[in-house]
Amino acid sequence: MKYQVKVENQTFEVEIEDINARPVVARVDGQTFEIQPENGTQPTVQKEAARPAVAALPVGSASQHMNGNDLVAPLPGTVTEVFVKPGEKIEMGHVVLIIEAMKMKNSIRTVRSGVVGEVLVSAGQSVAHKQALIRFAEAGEAAWI
Repeated sequence: MKYQVKVENQTFEVEIEDINARPVVARVDGQTFEIQPENGTQPTVQKEAARPAVAALPVGSASQHMNGNDLVAPLPGTVTEVFVKPGEKIEMGHVVLIIEAMKMKNSIRTVRSGVVGEVLVSAGQSVAHKQALIRFAEAGEAAWI
């Protein structure tokens, strides 16, 4: 469905597949966002299809997918492929693994550059939302890896 969303006096046309899913996945001008309503409740559709205030973060945003030095799962599912190993230097945006959820393969990209300290999951493993997937090496650790 398409909705008109007003953010800071600017109106956007937003396409949302399932308004009841959490997080809500929305597309705005070709960019995909995962949105969590701030109060955790279901949004209500008003007459003009206005939406309540939400915290919108681009997919792969650091505040949504990082927990300290860990890259965490943005959704629950099953890891089907892992592309990195400990000691490997990776750049921001690098696909580190694939999580399959609801018969869709989701490329999980790193949101920072660094050295992989530890891979915490393996192919075939089920993961929960916000479960740690990759742990980055601390600055001092990178030398011995």
